[in-house]
Amino acid sequence: MGDVYKALADPTRRAILDELADRDGQTLFELCSRLTMKHGLSSSRQAISQHLELLESAGLVRTTRDGRSKFHYLETAPLRGLADRWLEPHAKE
Repeated sequence: MGDVYKALADPTRRAILDELADRDGQTLFELCSRLTMKHGLSSSRQAISQHLELLESAGLVRTTRDGRSKFHYLETAPLRGLADRWLEPHAKE
């Protein structure tokens, strides 16, 4: 869970997740363009790529390759795990 918290702590990474929630299966180029246009973020492609790697290591993003293109997809299971941690009733001791 620590990796998920770390990944969510950064506003750029949250914006990346917002973009993938809005339109899943984007390339790095598409994400950079949308982040610039919709969020006013002017991060380099290398910086966004590093954010994506951290999100992937936290299990929040998965990638697939099709030829030379790499597509990024939102994974919501870790987010459900966070919510379930506090929303599920615990057995009384």
